[in-house]
Amino acid sequence: MIGDRHGALTLGAAAVAGVSGIRTHQDPLLGERALARNSERLGLQDRYASHALDEDLLRGAKVVLLQLPRGLDALDEIAAAIARWADPSVTVFAGGRVKHMTLAMNEVLARSFTEVSAGLGWRKARVLTAAGPRAVGPSSYPRWGEDPDLSFSLAAHGATFGGPTLDHGSRLLLAGLGDAMMGAERIVDLGCGNGVLAVAAALASPRAQVIATDQSAAAVAATLATAEAAGVTGRVAVHRADGAEAILDGWADLILLNPPFHSGSTVHTGVAHRLIRSCSRALAPGGELRLVLNSHLGYRPLVERVIGPVQQVARDRTFTVLSAIRR
Repeated sequence: MIGDRHGALTLGAAAVAGVSGIRTHQDPLLGERALARNSERLGLQDRYASHALDEDLLRGAKVVLLQLPRGLDALDEIAAAIARWADPSVTVFAGGRVKHMTLAMNEVLARSFTEVSAGLGWRKARVLTAAGPRAVGPSSYPRWGEDPDLSFSLAAHGATFGGPTLDHGSRLLLAGLGDAMMGAERIVDLGCGNGVLAVAAALASPRAQVIATDQSAAAVAATLATAEAAGVTGRVAVHRADGAEAILDGWADLILLNPPFHSGSTVHTGVAHRLIRSCSRALAPGGELRLVLNSHLGYRPLVERVIGPVQQVARDRTFTVLSAIRR
């Protein structure tokens, strides 16, 4: 099972079909935790084991059920991994909502499989079936990107948000970060993605300790690769964690946050709100949250309420950078 969001595929196979020995991979940590809680409630926790997207997950697999990811790079990395490690007789059943599916998904699957077909739509959903794994060779991930505003390269796995690029919000945040770095000895990159903020902070402040966290396994792997290539692995600790749960109370002098402002294709501020609230506990008194946000989203009142006094640091046509000092 790959991409089983809350465990419905895994637990359905276990409870309805009586399957055991199921191997699962979920990129989001919260998906893993949801599956664990649901399996405990149903008494099915011994029917599956969670894995990274690696050979242990796929070795010898003859059937793979896949919840189609939104991103084509994520699908490409998954499909190649299945073709590389699964049994030659493997059949992949990849399902999704029709409104989120494109013909490009068939083309991506066809890079790794000789046979790809689409089933009939049912209740606004459809299943793509792939078989006949091709010889795909070593993984092409992580992929790497360069940017003229950076002195280091960026890594990204298929499911890493934003890919191997410096997104516009992070660029604006970094441009005015010099004053925030002065005196900051403990820095957090919350929701680290490809690791650009964590590594930039580590390079700018050689004596600072940096913690990078993200709930995405792909983001954690990408940040580790970015930090290693930049030569700062000794000072950047990377955790797969929900919000700031990996940070001790009052540990951080400075938290850098470029939160997601959408879920899939829908504007959704809930994730950002949770991340902002988690900063209050992790910041030291007098510590700073440096936050970049889409300018039309009303985060400022929340930041003032849960962190402290707020000042605008930078703004352009799309993004705003705020500084908040912990009361």
